[in-house]
Amino acid sequence: MKFLPVVALIGQTNAGKSNLLNRFARQNIAIVAREEGTTRDNVIAKIENKFLLIDTAGLKNPEDDFEASIQDQIEDAIDSADLILVTLDSSKYPDQKDKDIAKNALKSKKPVFLVLNKSDLGESLPDNEFLKLGIKPTETFRVSATTGQGIKDLKATIEKIVGKSEFFEEYKRSAAGVRSTPRKTLETNSDFSNIKLALIGRPNVGKSSLFNSLGKKQQAIVSSRQGTTRDINRVNIKFKGKTIEILDTAGLRKPGKREVGIEKFSAIRTLAAIEESDICALLVDATEPHSKLDQSLAGQIVEAGKGIIVILTKADLVENTDEILDKLEYDFNFLPFAPVLITSSKTGKNVTKLFELAEEITKNRKTEIKTSELNKILNDAIVSHPPAGLKNTRPKPKYIVQTDSNPPWFVVHGRDLGLLHWSWKRFLERKIREKYPLVGTPIFFSYRSDKKDVEDK
Repeated sequence: MKFLPVVALIGQTNAGKSNLLNRFARQNIAIVAREEGTTRDNVIAKIENKFLLIDTAGLKNPEDDFEASIQDQIEDAIDSADLILVTLDSSKYPDQKDKDIAKNALKSKKPVFLVLNKSDLGESLPDNEFLKLGIKPTETFRVSATTGQGIKDLKATIEKIVGKSEFFEEYKRSAAGVRSTPRKTLETNSDFSNIKLALIGRPNVGKSSLFNSLGKKQQAIVSSRQGTTRDINRVNIKFKGKTIEILDTAGLRKPGKREVGIEKFSAIRTLAAIEESDICALLVDATEPHSKLDQSLAGQIVEAGKGIIVILTKADLVENTDEILDKLEYDFNFLPFAPVLITSSKTGKNVTKLFELAEEITKNRKTEIKTSELNKILNDAIVSHPPAGLKNTRPKPKYIVQTDSNPPWFVVHGRDLGLLHWSWKRFLERKIREKYPLVGTPIFFSYRSDKKDVEDK
C-alpha cells in the first residue's frame, strides 16, 4: 500500500510559490497574481502520485486576526509536512522574515530545502547571499517557475528523500506526537491482522463521537461546535485477534465556507488519512440533507482505491430511516457496492458492526479471481450484450486477467478497445460483481488494444 508524503512550500508573499506549484502540477491550480498576499488558502496538488505538494499562504505581519491565522497555517504546514521547501525570490536580499521562516523550518527537524525561485532573472543574487539562513548549500536549489529551470532536479531530489524508508523511520522516532502519521508502509498479511480505518465526513457529523464509542474512551474532544477536531486522532482496537487502527479526521466544509486558519489545513490531513487508510468510513448525518461535499468525499475515496463504508449517523434522532436510505441510494448511485450502516453513538446501535464490515471488506479487497472464471464472465457479457462500435469498426474484447489486488485490478485485452462505450465497461463490472460482489471495494480496469493501450479506471 502506498502513502503519499506531504511537501510544503513556505515563504514570504510574492516568492513565486503558486507558480512553482503550477509548474510541478503542469496545470494552473493555485491562483497567481502580481499583488502580494494573493494566496490566502493552502492549495494541494498530487504530483504524479508520488507526493502531495502544498502551497501555503505567504507570511505577513499579524496586523489582524486574519493575517495571524495565515501564519498559523504556515506553522501548521511545518508541523504536518514530511519535507519543507523554504521558497525565496532570488533577486531580493533575504531579510529578517526570511531568517525567521528558515529558523522555524529547521527547528522542526524535518528535511528542509532552500528553493531560490526566479533564478532565470539577470538580477538573481549569488548563493553566498543566502548562507545566513542556515540551510546547507547542498540543499539549495535554483529554479524558475516561469521557465522550468531546475524543476526536474528539485523534483527528483524530493522523490529520493521522501521515498527512503529510513527517512520515515527517523521521522517516526523524532516527530512522534507532532506528525499526524508516521508514513510507514503497512505490510499486507494473509491473516489481515492490520487494518487502518479512517473516519471521513463533514464537521459535526459525529466522527469524534463514533471514535470515542469505538475506542471506549474519551480520547477525542467531542463538542457541538463545528471543526473541533483539527488533527488526526488514533486508537488501536483489538477485534478477533486483529488490530484495527481507527483514524478520526477533522471535518471538511465546502472550500468557500472554510474559515481562515488551521481549519483549512484539515483538508490536507483528511486527504493524507484517505491515502494512509485501507478503508474509509464516510459518515453522513441522518438529520441533514446529503450534500455534494459528501459525494465529493466518496469520489476521492474511490479514486484513491480505498474500501468504503457509508455510515448514517445520529439515527436515534430520526423516526423513519427508510426515506433517508432511499435518498442516500439515489445520491450515491455511483457506489452500489458500498455497504450502508445505520448507527447511533449515543445508543451504541450497530457500532461494533463496523469492525465486522472492515474485516469483510479487507478480505474482498485481496480477492484473486481465476483467469478462467473471469473469461467466462467476459464471454457471457459479450454474448448477452455485444459492445457497440462505429459504422465499420467494432471493439472486440478477447480476454481478461487480474493483475493486482488490494484493490482488485483487471486488464481486458482485445482489438479497438478505445471504442468501448463507458456504459459497456460498467456493464462488465456489474457482471463481475454478480458472481463476486466484492462488497465495499472499488475495482479498476485497464483496456489494452492490440495497437495501443487505453487505460480506464
